[in-house]
Amino acid sequence: MANLINLKIFKQFLQSSNIGGILLFICVILSLIVANTPLADSFNNLLNTTLGFETEHIQLNYSVLLWINDGLMAIFFLLVGLEIKRELVEGELSSPKKALLPILAAFGGAILPALIYLYINKGLPTEHGWGIPMATDIAFALAVITLLGKRVPASLKIFLAALAIVDDLLAILVIALFYSGDLHYNYLFIALGIFAFLLLLNYLGVKKIWAYLIPGVFIWYFIHHSGIHATIAGVLVALALPTNTTDDESPLEKLEHMLTSPVNFIIIPLFAIANTNITIHSEMVGGLTTALGLGIIGGLIVGKSLGILGVSFIATKLKLCTLPEGANWKHIFGVGLLGGIGFTMSIFVSILAFTDPLLVEEAKFAVLIGSLFSGAAGYLFLSSIGNKKSA
Repeated sequence: MANLINLKIFKQFLQSSNIGGILLFICVILSLIVANTPLADSFNNLLNTTLGFETEHIQLNYSVLLWINDGLMAIFFLLVGLEIKRELVEGELSSPKKALLPILAAFGGAILPALIYLYINKGLPTEHGWGIPMATDIAFALAVITLLGKRVPASLKIFLAALAIVDDLLAILVIALFYSGDLHYNYLFIALGIFAFLLLLNYLGVKKIWAYLIPGVFIWYFIHHSGIHATIAGVLVALALPTNTTDDESPLEKLEHMLTSPVNFIIIPLFAIANTNITIHSEMVGGLTTALGLGIIGGLIVGKSLGILGVSFIATKLKLCTLPEGANWKHIFGVGLLGGIGFTMSIFVSILAFTDPLLVEEAKFAVLIGSLFSGAAGYLFLSSIGNKKSA
C-alpha cells in the first residue's frame, strides 16, 4: 500500500514541476527583459530595499533580495529535504538495488563538472566557483522530460527525479562545507540543540507539524548567524519530521504536499526574477569565453552528460546495478544532457562563490547559456530516439 501513496505523490510532484518549470522559464525571460530596459534601476532599488527590524540582541533587518535568497530559499530547501527523506525511507532511494544507479550517476554528474571547472580555472581568482556547474535544477529538468511524454520510458523520469534529488543533497553538502562564512560556534550549537529537540519530538511520536516548524524558525535564525548558509536550516527541519511506510499520510508527506505548489509557483519564480536580473553588456558576453564562462558551460554541458553516462556505464558493467526498465544508453546520455540544466542551484552557488558583482553576473549568464543549451539538446536528442528500440 505504501507504493500507492508514493506513486500518487510522485505524479503530483512531476505535474507540479512541469508547470513550475514553464513558469520558471517565463520568469527568467521577464527578469532579463526588465534588467535590460529603463526599469532596471527601479527594480534593483526594490531588491535592495530593507525589510524587518533589529534590536540590541536581534538582527532581522535585511534587503528584499537577501530575504528571498536566505529566507524563502530555506523553504525551498525544506521541500528538497522532505523529498530526500521520503525517497530514502520509502521511495526510489529506499533500497540499495533501487538507489545505487541514480546515486552513482549523481556523483559522476557532480564530480566531473567540478573537475572540468577546476582544470580550466586552476590558480585564477575564479577558482572558488568550482561548485557552480555541479547542480541539476529539478524543476527545469523534470519539466523538459515530462514534455516528452511517452516518447521516453516512464522509468527514465523516475531515474532523473532520483538523480536530481541526490544531486541536490550533494549541493547542500557542498554549500554547507565550502560556501559558508566563518563559523560562530555559539549560534551553531544553539541551532543544533534545537535540532536535537526536534529529533526527540520525533522519537516521542509527536505528529503536529507546527511543533517542528516553529522551532525550525529559530533554527533558521541561529544557522543564519552561525556562518553556515541559512538555507541548511530547511534541510535540518525536514530530516526531523516524522514519516512512515504505510498508506497513512505522515506529517512529512502532508507538509511536502502543502509546500510543493507554493515552492514551484511562488518561491522559485521569485528567486528567478530576483537573481536573473542581469543587464547584458559586451563584457559579459565576452565573459563566456573566459576561464569562468568556459568552466561553467563546459562543466554543465560536457561534464554533466559524460559524468552521468560514464559512471552509469561503469556501474552496470561491474554488475552493481542495471539500467532503468525500457531504457538504453542513448536514453542515459539524454538524461545526462538534461542534468546540465543547472539553473536554480547553480545561480545560488554563483552568488555564494564570488564577492565581485561582475564575476557573479558573468557566472549567472554562463549558467543561463549552459542550462539553455543542455535543456534544448537533451529535449531534441531524447525526442529523436524516443520511439526507437534500444541499441
